[in-house]
Amino acid sequence: MPLVSMTDMLNKALVGKYAVGQYNINNLEWTQAILGAAEEEKSPVILGVSEGAARHMGGFNTVVKMVEGLIQDMKITVPVAIHLDHGSSFDKCKEAIDAGFTSVMIDGSHHPIEENIEMTKKVVNYAHSKGVSVEAEVGTVGGQEDDVIGGIMYAKLDECVAIVKETGVDALAPALGSVHGPYLGEPNLGFKEMEEVRDAVKIPLVLHGGTGIPKHDIDKAISLGTSKINVNTENQIAFAKVVREVLAAKPDAYDPRTFIAPGREAIKQTVIGKIREFGSNNKA
Repeated sequence: MPLVSMTDMLNKALVGKYAVGQYNINNLEWTQAILGAAEEEKSPVILGVSEGAARHMGGFNTVVKMVEGLIQDMKITVPVAIHLDHGSSFDKCKEAIDAGFTSVMIDGSHHPIEENIEMTKKVVNYAHSKGVSVEAEVGTVGGQEDDVIGGIMYAKLDECVAIVKETGVDALAPALGSVHGPYLGEPNLGFKEMEEVRDAVKIPLVLHGGTGIPKHDIDKAISLGTSKINVNTENQIAFAKVVREVLAAKPDAYDPRTFIAPGREAIKQTVIGKIREFGSNNKA
């Protein structure tokens, strides 16, 4: 099945009261694990690629060819979007789109709202002309993910309304208390604000920093219009844990497949768990 944008899958999720997971990829094995989990669970899936991860893997073109090759060789039948996570500029978004990405996030959240809207509008105009979906962000998510560092700053309702109305984005990530990376203590999400944004913008909402959020909070967020949930740290932790265990048990191992294969399986099982938690299984 060819790569698709995330617009249709997220609109279906919004109506169906479930969320599609974005699982960030970092290499071949990461991608195999996530695609395998999605196919097994018959779930649509979004492969997130940060600019840093794209550099690590060789560039946007290499990432797209790798994903396309795996979809063919693994006989993947579920909808798959490949999404630029936290695109830093129009030029980076355009580069990803031209390489074959089917979705991009333009992150203008660190700029004044007028500049954020201007950047987002430019990306939307180009992306939509190519059939590519666009996610925007308002407010700032705490923590650090690759090149993105920020403290928590709640999205303002009027800014959320303005960016959706003036740009025509397909999904909106309103920062409402989530963080990239592990949480220190219990997450404290702004559900009242989430409900207000949902009612005002009427498009799928995105929750960044999905690792470590309790199931009851995930369920509530989904009931309030969250249709896409991003997961990265949880897979990193699962992979690293298994690799450490294998190398501790086999300190003389030098064939990378000895520890990468078990790590890949750990990611797959983690993603299967998230797919079921988000309710996107059997929705492909």
